[in-house]
Order: sequence, then C-alpha cells, then structure tokens
Amino acid sequence: MKFIIAVIKPFKLDEVREALSGIGIAGMTVTEVKGFGRQKGQTEIYRGAEYSTNMLPKVKLEIAASDAVAPQVVETIQQVARTEAIGDGKIFVLDLASATRIRTGETGDTAL
Repeated sequence: MKFIIAVIKPFKLDEVREALSGIGIAGMTVTEVKGFGRQKGQTEIYRGAEYSTNMLPKVKLEIAASDAVAPQVVETIQQVARTEAIGDGKIFVLDLASATRIRTGETGDTAL
C-alpha cells in the first residue's frame, strides 16, 4: 500500500477530487494548509500599505491506495492539478505499512 500526499492550489481541489473519484478513489483527507517553495510568497496591498506574505494558501490531500492503483492516482493528480505556472504543488508517495478500518476491523487493502 502507498500513502500519497499531494499539495495543490486550492482552486484545483474540486477538479482533482472528481478525477480521482472517476478512477475509483473512494476517500481522501483534505486539509487547508499554508506554505511556500519557489514562489516565495506574495506581495499584497492592505489599506494603502504594501506587505509581504511568506505563506501561500494550498490544499493538502492525503490518500491511501493499493500498490496497483497508486501510480494512476499520482498521474491523475499531476495531470489535473497542473496549471504550468510556478506553485502548482508537489506529490509525495510513501510506503504504508498497514491500514485498519475502525468500524469493521478490516485490514490491508480491504480497509481502504
């Protein structure tokens, strides 16, 4: 099993969620986060004063997937979330040792 973490632009969330649903991903955890990379934040004007914000709003997706489906999940996120502009985000894939569905006690791929 794989644990996929994707950090994307917030306006791409619905499109990515629908695309993942289309390939059979039934659930994910979504968190609103802030961060920066090469974008280095942005400059804004508030009440006539210019100030810099070091952190930009992003959305973090956390998805547990079987080894067979994980590459398709990564490819789908990459294709759908891409705007070809700086700050599109990152995708991380980690090995997932185990998963347990609390309600039924199912483990492994059946718990996903």
